[in-house]
Amino acid sequence: MSHTALTPVFVGLRTSLHILFVALTVLVVVRALVDGNPNMVAVVALAALLLITYGFGGYLARHAMSSGASAQSVTAYLWALVLSAEWLVLVWLSPDAAYLVFPLFFLYLHLLPRGWRTLAVLGSTLLAIAALGLHSEWTVGGVVGPLVGAGVAIVIGLGYKSLAAEAAERELLVKQLLETRDQLAHTERESGVLAERARLAREIHDTVAQGLSSIQLLLHAAERADPNAAGLEHVRLARETAAANLADTRNFIRELAPAALVEQGIGAALRRLADTQWQSPEREIRVRVADALDLPMPVQTALLRIAQGAMANVVQHSEATQATISIERDNSDVRLSIADNGRGFDPERVKAASARGVTDSFGLTATRERVEQLGGTLTVNSRPGAGTTVTVDLMLSPSTGESA
Repeated sequence: MSHTALTPVFVGLRTSLHILFVALTVLVVVRALVDGNPNMVAVVALAALLLITYGFGGYLARHAMSSGASAQSVTAYLWALVLSAEWLVLVWLSPDAAYLVFPLFFLYLHLLPRGWRTLAVLGSTLLAIAALGLHSEWTVGGVVGPLVGAGVAIVIGLGYKSLAAEAAERELLVKQLLETRDQLAHTERESGVLAERARLAREIHDTVAQGLSSIQLLLHAAERADPNAAGLEHVRLARETAAANLADTRNFIRELAPAALVEQGIGAALRRLADTQWQSPEREIRVRVADALDLPMPVQTALLRIAQGAMANVVQHSEATQATISIERDNSDVRLSIADNGRGFDPERVKAASARGVTDSFGLTATRERVEQLGGTLTVNSRPGAGTTVTVDLMLSPSTGESA
């Protein structure tokens, strides 16, 4: 059994059960010796065999777990059957062995299929009552005692099963949370690196590249203004040097942009993220972006960041089984849409709570700020139980092809 927070409880219960079985078996032997049971030798031998079967069977059942569920079940059933047969013979020889039925209750509840557990407990209870009544005399305690023991065993067994199921569920949840945390940490690191690269690309484009372009234009104008002026060769050399440096700067800008965007475009980059980070057995991610979608690199970078932020909310909060990412362009209009079939929310309540500072919806706020910096609009359509659709509309400048 894998280690969980409830493992010490399970180990304590099992250890107590083993101690109880051994103690009651020893009590049967001691009573047979003290009372001078005529079958004393047979009782001692059978009690020893019962303890050996109990220990060896438990060892086999535990190691059968590595061989698969079918092998484990067969071993457990045989173990319960042999123990029951030996116990019946021991009860026939010594009525004190009837008290061993109490640890056997738990064994039946743990090993047998659901339909047979109750039957085995009831059958062994009736046999224990009959053994006590036939060997001594019929008493209220001899009837009520095994019945109460059976009831207590069933209640404890059901509680044990519930605890085991809850422990397994919690273990799975913790594992998923740890995997999600590591995935988010990796995504945040990657997003931070790419965001810084994109920022540097914008800074270089807006400063160095623009400056070199202006220098080149001014030198070209000076060259045309007076073709016969002295030092014209120096002006021409300066213009060519500025042009070469401008070309190198633009290469640096392209290299600083996300590699997946430069090499394959935003459609391929989103599909790669969907396959490696967002997709899961419980969640299907669809990407509807044309491979030949023609968008400026800064716009592609911005849309990729927005999609990453929106999908982080889908993965962490929406409990969606399906999500669709689509990008469409109609002349100068570009629309990014992320839709899911998750649990949804009330955007107005979230917006109001964010304004009061009592919500942790930083992702949606950051996405809205990024869209506003691009001069676009962000629309969130959602309501509880009806999924969420996040839409970003941008308008490209006709002259540059970048966002206005």
